[in-house]
Amino acid sequence: MSQLSEQQCEACSWDAPHVTDDELDTLKRDIPEWSVEERDGIKQLERVFKFRNFKQALAFTNRVGEIAEEAGHHPALLTEWGKVTVTWWSHEMKGLHKNDFILAARTDKVAEQH
Repeated sequence: MSQLSEQQCEACSWDAPHVTDDELDTLKRDIPEWSVEERDGIKQLERVFKFRNFKQALAFTNRVGEIAEEAGHHPALLTEWGKVTVTWWSHEMKGLHKNDFILAARTDKVAEQH
């Protein structure tokens, strides 16, 4: 499998297929720091990133926002002093799509640069 962060996102709509449990296990290996959370029956990928201060957390948030805009796919971002919680899921289809894993991997790359 190629680097997950280098893969292209696919166009996705409300009726796109959700990631299967087998696919989830395979994709999750490339982003081991992320957890799968379920809220209101909707699976989501979530990770908390730690920083030394608010300024670094905000810079990271802005960079994640840039990759989200580039992909046309947007996470929930909670920016606090010293940490950012990033949650990816496909809102329209109400669950996880491969795009969420690709963007989680890209988020990890952004974190490596901060």
